[in-house]
Amino acid sequence: MRGFQPAGVALACLLAAPLATAAATDLVAPVAVSMSGASAIAATERVTLQQAVARALQTHPALAAAGYEVAASEGALDQARRLRNPEAAFTTEDVRRDRATMTAQLNIPLELGGKRGARTRAAEVARDATAQDAAVLQAELRADVTRAFFDLVIAQERLTLAQASDALAAQAESAAARRVQAGKVSPVEQTKAGVARASAAIELRDANAELRVAQRALAAFWGTPSAAPEADGSAETLPVVPLEARQATGTLENTPRAIRARLEIDRRQALANVERSKRVPDVTLTVGAKRDSAANNNMAVLGIAVPLPLFDRNQGSQLEAQRLADKAFEDYRALQLEQNATLAQDVARLDAARAAVQSLRQDVLPGAQRAYDAARIGFDAGKFNFLDVLDAQRTLFQARAQYLAALSRAHQAAAGIDRILGR
Repeated sequence: MRGFQPAGVALACLLAAPLATAAATDLVAPVAVSMSGASAIAATERVTLQQAVARALQTHPALAAAGYEVAASEGALDQARRLRNPEAAFTTEDVRRDRATMTAQLNIPLELGGKRGARTRAAEVARDATAQDAAVLQAELRADVTRAFFDLVIAQERLTLAQASDALAAQAESAAARRVQAGKVSPVEQTKAGVARASAAIELRDANAELRVAQRALAAFWGTPSAAPEADGSAETLPVVPLEARQATGTLENTPRAIRARLEIDRRQALANVERSKRVPDVTLTVGAKRDSAANNNMAVLGIAVPLPLFDRNQGSQLEAQRLADKAFEDYRALQLEQNATLAQDVARLDAARAAVQSLRQDVLPGAQRAYDAARIGFDAGKFNFLDVLDAQRTLFQARAQYLAALSRAHQAAAGIDRILGR
């Protein structure tokens, strides 16, 4: 990322000099104006895009929570691998020692039908899905921070432009007042200049408010919403559409959310296999010894207990699990459609924004500058009135505002593409 280059500074300087010359003709001292968008955020921290993303990935509580969830899934997997505990039992018939019959036995449950393997597989897929949830969150957080960073860059540029516009409007109002006092122009021109000055002041207040909002939005990703960072970057470098976004067919199968959706299909199918394995009942094997005190005789005890699946063969749970697996597959298809549509929209927005920026750079901004220069020269030669200069100046500022808006749209669309592709 290049260093922050406030493009509004150059434009402001070009505008300030001619108007200051015109104002000086009417004995108006030039207004000293700071052209740095950082003036409203003095003594704040400058951060690059890479620093902003790295800090968010390190401090955002949602990622910490996702890490704990992954650790919890490891515990669930460990538990799924465990064998069932045997049961020890002791019974006595009659409490008199010389007549009592005592039995000690061990009941060993035996899981049949592949229950343990199915349960373990379901836990493994659930662990992978949880880990992918963290990857999805990380990709989306990176894209959101990028979007917030460029929002702040554009807000800084807009503040620079609004400051220049306000300063020049103040100069214009003062110059108009001097010319009215000298009897050179109608008081109507002073009124119009005052209206333009008030409008510029409103735009400046809005730009300051927009800057504060953008600062807090970025700092919120670090857990410090009250901070006022300054973006150390430039919006002038246009993002390009990634090649994989142009070749969307097949690419969207490997996006973070698509991978997560496929893991959900696997997880649901694994859970369906768990329910299917429950069709086979477990048996309990009993081994032990029996002591008949009256007969002074010891006997071995062997037994087996088998549930009879006469009424409940887990049919309802099997049906539920299979339908949920079918739902997961349809959710995946819906996600594919959604991502394809969203990606196509973001690509179209980025293409349109790039075209707008190029047109503004090549045609609109130079044309507006030439119109302003012509109005200023004509004013100096007495061919145009002062309001013509103000109109040309306003047109140039509006063109610059359109340029910043197009840059903002380009970076927002690029962040949307990165969010989908997980870049």
